[in-house]
Amino acid sequence: MLKEILAVSGKPGLFKLVSKAKNLSIIESLVDKKRIPAYTHDKLIYIGDISIFTVEGDVSIRSVFSGIFMKEEGENIPFDIQNAKPEELHAYFAEVLPNFDRERVYPNDIKKMLKWYDLLIANGITDFSKKEEDETITDEEKGENETTPPPVSIKHITSVQPSKVAKAKSTPKSSTPKKSVVGAKRGG
Repeated sequence: MLKEILAVSGKPGLFKLVSKAKNLSIIESLVDKKRIPAYTHDKLIYIGDISIFTVEGDVSIRSVFSGIFMKEEGENIPFDIQNAKPEELHAYFAEVLPNFDRERVYPNDIKKMLKWYDLLIANGITDFSKKEEDETITDEEKGENETTPPPVSIKHITSVQPSKVAKAKSTPKSSTPKKSVVGAKRGG
């Protein structure tokens, strides 16, 4: 279910991918259900592709959401996330993911994840397993994708463009390379 849920750089909350075109996607806010356009310059990240830094490496955000879901028995977070102190956030998060990297996962990252979790639960999205995407990957793709991307810190989401989500601007219509004009004489 997380393969359709997006985080958009510069916009609060989460969004559901409604439709996709060459230069434009239509996304729907999970907060107020308003649909808005997302252009190629917007940084869209599937939340299922986000990883959390740990001492040993990185862990998928799916695992974190599953841990919270089990801890809270499918309910929302029991405290006020926005006004929680950093120590409270770290203590709560340590119950879910004991080996998270305390130097690279900031309190704001934890707040964002907990808000996302509450938003997903409020919208009835409770399946945090990866089985749906595993079924769509062919044997050829498995061989090509053996290297895993570096983990994405939630705080630094604005500086990451995973290849699966953020597409480069469209290529020029002409495929012939442009000639360099560096050092060329100008004028007559």
